[in-house]
Amino acid sequence: MEIYGLKTCDTCRKAIKALPDATFVDVRAQGVPADVMARAHAAFGAALVNTRSTTWRGLDAAERAADAAQLLADHPTLMKRPLIVDGDQLYLGWTKDVQAALGAA
Repeated sequence: MEIYGLKTCDTCRKAIKALPDATFVDVRAQGVPADVMARAHAAFGAALVNTRSTTWRGLDAAERAADAAQLLADHPTLMKRPLIVDGDQLYLGWTKDVQAALGAA
């Protein structure tokens, strides 16, 4: 199981603490592999982009209009966090539903 997020993100820290056997990948330092990002984009689409982030607020209208996949390639910190990959399953965020599905509730 891999957790993609930011080491400074409180939500990611909660997921890491609840899933101690998972491998953490800092998207700012290491990025997200292209195949994982493609699967996540196919599964979540535009929901993968965090439009409440400071990175998003710093983008101009032309940049915001770009395709979600391209935005995330250019600005990996725009990804909603955490993105959890558990085999063939993908989970986005650390909601009660995700916690229950992963047995961390």
